Amino acid sequence: MSHTIAAVSTGSQISAIGIIRLSGDDCIAVSERVFTSNNQTPLSQFPDRKLGLGTLHDKQGRVLDQCMAVVSRSPHSYTGEDTVEFHCHGSPAVLAAGLDALYQAGAVPAKRGEFTKRAFLNGKLDLTQAEAVIDLIEADTADAAANAAGQVGGVLQKKLSPIYDNLVNLCSHFHAVLDYPDEDIPDFGLENYRAPLRADAKALYALLKTYGQGRILRQGAAAAIVGRPNVGKSSLLNALAGYERCIVTDIPGTTRDTVEESVLLGSTRLRLIDTAGIRETSDAVEAMGVGRSRQAVENADLVLFVCDGSQPLTPEDQAIMELCLEHERVVALINKTDLGSRVAPSDLPFMTVIPICAKTGEGLDQLNGAVELLFEGEAPCDGSVLTNARQFDAIRRAYEAMLRALRGLDLGLTPDAVLTDVEAAMEAMGEVTGATVREDITARIFERFCVGK
Repeated sequence: MSHTIAAVSTGSQISAIGIIRLSGDDCIAVSERVFTSNNQTPLSQFPDRKLGLGTLHDKQGRVLDQCMAVVSRSPHSYTGEDTVEFHCHGSPAVLAAGLDALYQAGAVPAKRGEFTKRAFLNGKLDLTQAEAVIDLIEADTADAAANAAGQVGGVLQKKLSPIYDNLVNLCSHFHAVLDYPDEDIPDFGLENYRAPLRADAKALYALLKTYGQGRILRQGAAAAIVGRPNVGKSSLLNALAGYERCIVTDIPGTTRDTVEESVLLGSTRLRLIDTAGIRETSDAVEAMGVGRSRQAVENADLVLFVCDGSQPLTPEDQAIMELCLEHERVVALINKTDLGSRVAPSDLPFMTVIPICAKTGEGLDQLNGAVELLFEGEAPCDGSVLTNARQFDAIRRAYEAMLRALRGLDLGLTPDAVLTDVEAAMEAMGEVTGATVREDITARIFERFCVGK
């Protein structure tokens, strides 16, 4: 028997609608103590998933709100338990008073992520789906939301389940033959499993390859803005951010450390990093900033090289361009087009060169398009892109264990030796879906959630 939990599921800000959610065996009885339907039908007689209008009372029995109530009975609910929701007017005071009344009526406060945790424990979601719920809540681009929604719908689970089932079948066949020699069980032969093991390892490798795209989907792409001092790097960041994020002066070396700002260009989230101008300097503090600029280039997903188009290219520009050429994704920006142009796109050794004016915004639309093109994903954002670092690590370990098993087959190892690696792969894959994950890890996952989800 599960105790009844309650929480506000729509945050603490004023809104048009606010939702109080309950789940647990007694949630309907608890809710009836604070809610009266307009047609006098008790909540226990409400049909499933049908909204009904009524009055919500506070703990003194006073009328608190005219709201809608909906009941979803086990097992056909989000948590797999009986649930009740009150759809109220979105006053934080109304929601807090309604929640206090429910606590007095017998409910207890829900912990972070407890509704989704109950859905996981009751078999309504596996762990990939549960983790995707928080990704969907936190998604800040359409692609990130689409991929998270696909995973909530079970796309990742459907990719992993057949692989896990194949490993279970292999191990169970071996142990059945070993434990029941007198039964009419087909002989165990490892060679029969070579092709399925290889195909499953290949499928895991294909999934692992999507993680680079997935990391950018979830966290945004790190974009380092680089160039010599006073070419307009900070002005560019301010223009893209839409406000004065960085100090801009005519004095070289004003920016002495990296400055970060998150912006949305088209459908791509960029974590812009304004770096100190890269040049030789005797100033110890500025030199540290230059060192961090070089490190930012090395760690970036995208480099935005900026030069001053109103002046000829300098040896410093040339040196920075050589540094940028080592990077996979580079967009070169010829800034200050409002002051005339002494640098042509053909003067720069990059595939994508865009004349811009950070001061007026000229050319920034072209930059949006260039970034979109550079980050077009190889995999569709339908839930098949791996975005979660914990899942990536577990799938990587499963893949490596399967490679060891295949290597053992090639070396002619005994079945029990090969199956040690197969079982290690099963254990790692179970961590992804939640079949074998430790309780402390599960608790940490659901602590990421907000209360009420």
